[in-house]
Amino acid sequence: MKAILNNYRQSPRKMRLVVDAVRGKTVREAEAMLSLMPKIATVPLRKLLKSAIANAKENQKVSDTGALVITDFRVDPGVVMKRSMPRAHGSAYQILKRTSKVTLVLSEGSSKLKAKS
Repeated sequence: MKAILNNYRQSPRKMRLVVDAVRGKTVREAEAMLSLMPKIATVPLRKLLKSAIANAKENQKVSDTGALVITDFRVDPGVVMKRSMPRAHGSAYQILKRTSKVTLVLSEGSSKLKAKS
């Protein structure tokens, strides 16, 4: 049960702040945390989480999606667009517009997690 977000136009460093807080949680906890965090990165990450849940329902025929656990939530650097900004005396400085590649993997929770809920 996997979902991938390619070339999202936000730096990986900013995305990792949100991803690190959610990694290892159940799907319900992760959705609650993402809905309350004051970061812009939570919007595409919530959509990615919903996509992974839909993939689990359709492809793996999982009935209880609340028991799913985020096993791997990774943010890797994507394509870097290079732009320039004019500077004094006709020179130019390079500006790097970074993108992120986010990978989300869900798995069914262990017996410990099922016993808690």
